[in-house]
Amino acid sequence: MIHAVNPPLLAPYALQAEQRTEPLGLGEKRPRLSWKLGCRRRAAAQSGYRITVAKRPADLDTPRLLLWDSGRRGSSETLLIPWQGPALTSSTRYHWRVEVWDETGTAGSSSQSWFETGLLDPANWTAVWIGRDLASLPHLDPPQDDDLEASALQSPPLQLRRAFQVPIQPARARLYATARGVYEPRLNGSRVGDVELPPGWTEYHRRLQYQTYDVTELITEGPNVLAAIVADGWWSGYVGFDPRRAAQHYGQRPSFLGQLVLDFADGSRQVIASGPDWTEQAGSIRSAGLLMGQDTDARRRITGWDAPGPVPSGFRPAAVLDTEPGPLVAEPDHPIRNTRQLPAVAVRLREPGRYIVDFGRNLVGRVQLTIRHAERGHRIVLRHGEVLQDGELYVDNLRRAQATDSYTAGGTGTEVFEPQFTVHGFRYAEIDHYPGDLAVGDVTAHVLHNDTPGTGNFACSDPVVNQVQSNIAWGQRGNFLAVPTDCPQRDERLGWLADAQIFAPTASRNADVAAFYARWMLDVLDGQDEDGAFRDVAPVMTLDREAAPAWGDAGVIIPWHLWRTYGDLRALEQSFDAMIAWVEHIRRHNPDLRWQHRTGNSYGDWLQVGVTTPRDVMSTAYFARSTQIVAAAAEVLGRSRQAAHYRTLHAAIRTAFAESYIRDDGSIEGGTQTAYLLALGFDLVPESLCEAAVGQLAADIEKRNTTLTTGFVGTALLCPVLADYGRPDLAYALLHQDEYPSWGYSVRHGATTIWERWDGWTQRSGFQSAAMNFFNHYSLGSVGDWLFGRVAGIDQTPSSVAYSELLLRPQPEGRLTWAHAEQDTARGHVACGWNLADGLLTVSCTVPPGSTARLHLPTLEPGSVQEGGEPAAGQPGVLAVEAHPVGAAVKLASGHYTISAVAPQLTSTGRPS
Repeated sequence: MIHAVNPPLLAPYALQAEQRTEPLGLGEKRPRLSWKLGCRRRAAAQSGYRITVAKRPADLDTPRLLLWDSGRRGSSETLLIPWQGPALTSSTRYHWRVEVWDETGTAGSSSQSWFETGLLDPANWTAVWIGRDLASLPHLDPPQDDDLEASALQSPPLQLRRAFQVPIQPARARLYATARGVYEPRLNGSRVGDVELPPGWTEYHRRLQYQTYDVTELITEGPNVLAAIVADGWWSGYVGFDPRRAAQHYGQRPSFLGQLVLDFADGSRQVIASGPDWTEQAGSIRSAGLLMGQDTDARRRITGWDAPGPVPSGFRPAAVLDTEPGPLVAEPDHPIRNTRQLPAVAVRLREPGRYIVDFGRNLVGRVQLTIRHAERGHRIVLRHGEVLQDGELYVDNLRRAQATDSYTAGGTGTEVFEPQFTVHGFRYAEIDHYPGDLAVGDVTAHVLHNDTPGTGNFACSDPVVNQVQSNIAWGQRGNFLAVPTDCPQRDERLGWLADAQIFAPTASRNADVAAFYARWMLDVLDGQDEDGAFRDVAPVMTLDREAAPAWGDAGVIIPWHLWRTYGDLRALEQSFDAMIAWVEHIRRHNPDLRWQHRTGNSYGDWLQVGVTTPRDVMSTAYFARSTQIVAAAAEVLGRSRQAAHYRTLHAAIRTAFAESYIRDDGSIEGGTQTAYLLALGFDLVPESLCEAAVGQLAADIEKRNTTLTTGFVGTALLCPVLADYGRPDLAYALLHQDEYPSWGYSVRHGATTIWERWDGWTQRSGFQSAAMNFFNHYSLGSVGDWLFGRVAGIDQTPSSVAYSELLLRPQPEGRLTWAHAEQDTARGHVACGWNLADGLLTVSCTVPPGSTARLHLPTLEPGSVQEGGEPAAGQPGVLAVEAHPVGAAVKLASGHYTISAVAPQLTSTGRPS
């Protein structure tokens, strides 16, 4: 959700602790506090702040009851201010308030929030790991589907329970829980919380996340039952394209760790922890896997097993599997949730009892099915697919992932089935053996992803471009599930590093992914070997080999992006030594500074079209880029000697690149679009040859009837480089192109997410090879950053951090008559949009308090720049109007502005005439 706070006084809003709003179960002993600013008045800025903290909201008004009072501090900073109060204690809620003063020293308003700590000390844990006593494993009937591989048959999930008595109603109750597997906690017959597939996926040998739940309202005086269902998940199920289960990497079977803490008004405490006094029995879920699907038999349902009452028969003592909690950490980012429900848009009968259901868009999640009047023992099968072929599900591309759920009816009247422990990528579902007539209202798709708050909107006058942006957002939504996956449907779903770094700028436009990426970066760091090489994927479930160029460079690029976009200095500090180690790994094995050795699998510009970019051109370009970032990061961290060293190394790599790959006529080795884009985008072309290199790039695009040849790597640079080097006309022509290969081609043929490859399906050839062809993959959606940054115009200067210095440069071009974007940045609400009408270019923009902006207008007449019918110069908040090489630049303080100028007359090259 985008917040636009616009009060008359300077006001803090959107208070966060560790980049989350009111986090429950915080694991940081010195959390960082942040807020955004809003004000209706122009040129507003913060000159000071005061943070106060207490254990109760009312105590914030009583100085002697404050736990920490920062005092009034003269500072404009609002981001990630470290805790400097007394040591925090476990399981404690802290209420905090921030007051601000504006640029004149006048007091603004205040705002308050809270955070609550989790278990900060390993000694706080008394729970032990429990699971199934294998001697009690029930016999399972063989699967009924001929196409269900015997290898997919897994042990039924655990059903664990513990009955206990509560003497009086507690003042507060918290459940701290996790699993080696995935779990659903339950208390007194109700599901606890709304988190899906906890604890998520991390490098479990290093970090296993636990979740904190407020269960105060679920506890009752007298008898209670704490319970959990635990399935294999990423711990011991099928993950990736390795035919073996994850048990080969993590563990053989799932287990549970939970600790319920009840605090009473008199200060006493009761703890119910997982241990030998728990019991276990398999229930209605016969098997469950993230890739394979879930098989549920309602006849095996044990009514009341998770609620107070008579002890259900068949429950046996649980086994204690491990008495050490292990590397537990509090969940640091937004969990996976069911964020929306999509009704079916069409139900088509294919044959008696078998239907194809269309949900109208490609999504990631599960199907909820209502079943009426099924006989006991009647089995219904649900299969999932992204596209249809001749009216039937096309599932060849799922490879080993069966994506099949089944439900055996209990015969109890109306029954509702939704699997808990699987997730599928699909637009269509086949429902087979359905009893009676299936209506549209009987089927709903539930969308699952990490619940990163939405922060950006983009829209323009071209509905096809708007659909591209929608496809990008839905691709991100579906693939940000536990880790930034490469695809959500097939037998892979791995955290590929190149995909993540290429898409990171676009991802942070659409949503607040600061905590999500920072948490995943720890897995990236864990994958680095002693020689400094990262891995291609994180966590390292498979492909345990040195990372390829552009893949391993994510270990450098993403921490820098988190600093530039969110001001996260800690992420940069944590990664800095690993960043250096990666660059040194490359340099050590390539002393001539041309990265040709130790390139891992060297994927090149993955899925480029009809061309091959020389691998050493791409790898050396990335060697230069990573070295340049390391030098800049060293400067930020105050390591001036290292900064100078890596600046020198970068200059030498740049020289080596030019001498090896750039010719005197500006042509670049290989001659592909990606080769030119890397050289120009990473500033590797000598200034004297830039114009010639741009000409070569443009000629290649034009000779192909204005189509692209770029793959994952080149596409991210395509439109930005063309726009920055004076050819926005070509950037827009590619954006509007609807012939293959293009974004518009997939939209024209019904795409609702970004395809993995440009030729996933073509009119000429049909489907690409099923071995690698999927229709929800965000990498080629990296153009989204350019839509926000140059089409609508929201960007920041090279020296800016977290949008402190905005660079607003809307670029009208192509067939657009208007475009607009808004973004909830780390500092506050930013907006920029433009409209062309009646010979005038009208730009509206919003700059948050404390930030400044340079608004670039493509007109050669600075004197024509107006606001409210008057010259802009001298208007409140307008700091200056200056001539610019290709127009006018207006320097702005914070506030909202509507500025007009004579509309530019553009030549065929996109330059003002």
